[in-house]
Amino acid sequence: MKYWLLKSEPDVWSIEQQIKAGLKGAAWDGVRNYQAANNLRKMRSGDLCFFYHSNIGKEIVGIVKVIKSAFIDKTDKKKRFVAVQVRFVRKLEKPVSLEKIKKNKKINHLPLIKQSRLSVMPIDFKSWKIIYNMGKI
Repeated sequence: MKYWLLKSEPDVWSIEQQIKAGLKGAAWDGVRNYQAANNLRKMRSGDLCFFYHSNIGKEIVGIVKVIKSAFIDKTDKKKRFVAVQVRFVRKLEKPVSLEKIKKNKKINHLPLIKQSRLSVMPIDFKSWKIIYNMGKI
């Protein structure tokens, strides 16, 4: 199993909408950055992802699970980009802000800080555990 971080603007797709998607989950689509798309291609069913609200909030608010590996993104007319299907797992008891992540020297190496525009990124297990505990799950 691998760990990831998925960024979404909450006014476009929020954790609440992800919850409403239910057991069938929702396609994580619309990714048009090649590096982020390559990360989507590496995801496998069962991988866990932090759900990050970008622009508004700038915080990790929950966890979703990949339930279907990469497939052609239906929103891409040229069929070059992929999507994955994700299902809601849980909300964090306490959202973890970007500010708190930046202040924690043990995780300030993350792409979330180094490549702030990247919308799909890997997270190492040690950093996953630190953020998970910061969210007091």
